[in-house]
Amino acid sequence: MTANLTPQYLAAEQRFKNAATTQERIEALEEMMATIPKHKGTEKMQAALKQKMARLLEEKDKKFGVSKASAIYTVPREGAGQAVLIGAPNVGKSSLLGRLTHATPEIADYPFTTRLPQPGMMPVEDIQIQLVDLPPVAPEIYKPWMGSIVRQSDLVLLIVDLGSDEVLDQVESVSRILEDSKIHMVHAATAAGEDAQPGVAFCRTVLVANKDDAACAPENLEMVRELFHAQFPIATASAASGHGIEELRRLIFERLEIIRIYTKVPGKKLDPAAAPFVLKEGSTVLDAARAVHRDFAHTLRFARLWSSPRSIGSVRYDGQMVERTHRLQDGDILELHE
Repeated sequence: MTANLTPQYLAAEQRFKNAATTQERIEALEEMMATIPKHKGTEKMQAALKQKMARLLEEKDKKFGVSKASAIYTVPREGAGQAVLIGAPNVGKSSLLGRLTHATPEIADYPFTTRLPQPGMMPVEDIQIQLVDLPPVAPEIYKPWMGSIVRQSDLVLLIVDLGSDEVLDQVESVSRILEDSKIHMVHAATAAGEDAQPGVAFCRTVLVANKDDAACAPENLEMVRELFHAQFPIATASAASGHGIEELRRLIFERLEIIRIYTKVPGKKLDPAAAPFVLKEGSTVLDAARAVHRDFAHTLRFARLWSSPRSIGSVRYDGQMVERTHRLQDGDILELHE
């Protein structure tokens, strides 16, 4: 089968040959990767272009003295939790980051646009959750520092492209590469088991099926659910149209397993502008007191509780006294007495 290379590809190839700097070669190669016809006759060429890109990016890093351990490859934690977006090339991670946050990542139709971690803050009602878009997880670009960020995150968002015939391969390829780094994506982080090997990380994961408005999306989604529904919670969305984005935003909050606790000064009404304290699910009144001030662990005499309208269960509180060991729910209001 002939390659049938387009004039745009040939022009980019000539620019690549004439390029005087690494950056010029990268830019020309990016256009070659974007304009090369995608069919069986160009599969080897596409693979060769990806290898060239990986070498050029490594050469660029060395030139500017960037090491694997450099601070540029770490993301300081912010907000109520940190979730990382990972996936195969061109599945729409950056577009989802832009849709969910106020970040403005570089977005293009060719792979490897994202080369370094791209953070953004996602609002969920009155708190912010940090999302981090990582470079594509692919053999030619995956680096150990990417795995380090995944390990340290609170949640993994595995993005796949429902508009691609390779959607199942995307899940399996990313899983295989991470498992080679002793990282396992699971439904719940507690799935590690008692016999887990040292150094193995089990990361709570949500599979996000992007581009659910593509023509072939219903058929591909059915296959994804059939094969992976027991392994991951599955969310569908479209970064392009915005469909499913609010549901995804809420699911991310729920899968982080956190609660918001509000505090009020005794004898006064709750300040509507007061920011909540963010705690892990299962936290108690004493945990909340420590979050307010560490001395409360010793000086707290009692607490009064007002239940959130979202509280689960038949028992509701309207200012009653509660024990220090009382488990809190999202949205509860506490009045702490020393």
